[in-house]
Amino acid sequence: MNITNKMKIALYPGSFDPITKGHISIINKAVPLFDILYIGIGENNTKKHLFPLEKRINWIKKIFENNPKVKVITYKNLTVDLCREIDAKYIVRGLRTYSDFEYEKKLAYNNQTLNHNIETVFFIPDLKYINISSTIVRDIYMHGGDISFFVPELLIN
Repeated sequence: MNITNKMKIALYPGSFDPITKGHISIINKAVPLFDILYIGIGENNTKKHLFPLEKRINWIKKIFENNPKVKVITYKNLTVDLCREIDAKYIVRGLRTYSDFEYEKKLAYNNQTLNHNIETVFFIPDLKYINISSTIVRDIYMHGGDISFFVPELLIN
């Protein structure tokens, strides 16, 4: 038997463009529940990203450099296929609003249809980060606004 079959492995997929304090809140809540938490940065060629992939990878690695349970990977295939590759049985997702729940519920059902061994686990970020989204942060950043409340300090320096 493969040792990873006994481990609780999860994947937190996203673009993390950029990673926000809301994402970090979700990661910090999920980490204690799993032996390994992969942060999966999806490479979507049809989506225009503000920050280069390497920068996003390095930011996440730096933020969690002292936590050996957090690992960063990139992928181009379906999220459920990546779960098979890394032996993850759980997908971590964040919920801020009711509309997030409706969207994420559909994704969870579809992922489970594609791979019946996958469970989606939802987390709510800390209340002070509930209104943060990467889309809003990118908009503020592109218009010269102060994003220091929304992102880790290392993204600003």
